[in-house]
Amino acid sequence: MAFEGLANRLQNTMAKIRGKGKVSEADVKEMMREVRLALLEADVNYKVVKDFIKKVSERAVGQEVMKSLTPGQQVIKVVKEELTELMGGEQSKIAVSKRPPTVILMAGLQGAGKTTTTGKLANYLRKKHNRNPLLVAADIYRPAAIKQLETLGKQLGMPVFSLGDKVSPVEIAKQALEYAKNEHHDYVLIDTAGRLHIDENLMDELKQVKEAANPDEIFLVVDAMTGQDAVNVAKSFHDELGITGVILTKLDGDTRGGAALSIRAATGAPIKFAGMGEKLDALEPFHPERMASRILGMGDVLTLIEKAQENVDQEKAKQLEEKMRTMSFTFDDFLEQLEQVRNMGPLDELISMLPGAGKMKGLKNIQVDEKQLSHVEAIIRSMTKEEKEKPEIINASRRKRIAKGSGTSVQEVNRLLKQFEEMKKMMKQMTSMTKGKRKGFKFPFM
Repeated sequence: MAFEGLANRLQNTMAKIRGKGKVSEADVKEMMREVRLALLEADVNYKVVKDFIKKVSERAVGQEVMKSLTPGQQVIKVVKEELTELMGGEQSKIAVSKRPPTVILMAGLQGAGKTTTTGKLANYLRKKHNRNPLLVAADIYRPAAIKQLETLGKQLGMPVFSLGDKVSPVEIAKQALEYAKNEHHDYVLIDTAGRLHIDENLMDELKQVKEAANPDEIFLVVDAMTGQDAVNVAKSFHDELGITGVILTKLDGDTRGGAALSIRAATGAPIKFAGMGEKLDALEPFHPERMASRILGMGDVLTLIEKAQENVDQEKAKQLEEKMRTMSFTFDDFLEQLEQVRNMGPLDELISMLPGAGKMKGLKNIQVDEKQLSHVEAIIRSMTKEEKEKPEIINASRRKRIAKGSGTSVQEVNRLLKQFEEMKKMMKQMTSMTKGKRKGFKFPFM
């Protein structure tokens, strides 16, 4: 998970000061030493670390904090605010041209995931903003890139403008814009040639494409796992092209997070999106405040709610709530819920969005075994319709048959049946407790 090492270090440091009724300058100094080490270990640029520590220290020993009733919590609040500011302060939204189409130039080094990200961004614009994007294949030096974008276009059911690899990227950009206007596309995403390193000739070509297309946004796609190199690349591209935003890929991987915390300070360009997986819908707007909350173990409930709203059928959720109340919840209902929750993303990532999840017993560093979930699914699918609706009829011989049919053991079948019964009882209690007390109450993931 992104920022895992940094998050653990910072959360442990914050825990030492959180409950303090009185905080001295020596306490703040000690804490800042730990924070400095944590940031440097996360591969954050040392100049960025120096400025960050200075700002936090000045605010943390100020009158506002020292004379408050909860100075420990006030210091944590300062750290969160400065961490948020370091990553851009507030969400930077995508530009919209007053005279469509809005043109976005995609740039980046080879291997950063630029072409795939171009497809993901087009998918995001259509899905979340009801836009009609056109993908443009302008990487003529790597024929595989043109084929890759065309394949992505087919997967997404989106048009891809291509003139092959014999026409210059400048001419491709010009003709693509004309085509987009005629076909009423409101966004044009130009996938340019990737680079193994900063290349003067290709950079000149990018400038020419920029001049011809007059883009509203120039997005640099950066691999978050490359750390300080990502910052150097971003700075070089920004100096040459004037990038308007950064898209960080592989932020769901085992990355130290230094790039995300350094790029804004190094370039002044905001991080606009983050790639959180390989699927074509795994691109999220970057919210600095939410990310700061996650790093400090405060959770990210807003993103969790948004994911739930996108992936859960509200009408089915109401029906399910009624079934829970009347104890008529079946294994078919359970299977449906499992599928909807899985569509929201990796379960360990969802758990990390819960406030204080890192401190909860049994939840810290949890690794959800997808293989185990597949076993549960196989067991349920091996049941007859009657068994799913009335688990109490599942006797010893039926359990053997279900185990054999699902490729699992009788012990696993027994465990699931027991857990299901306990879950039904808990759901009944929850609906009884909340009935009439909390208007509009919805269970998690509903």
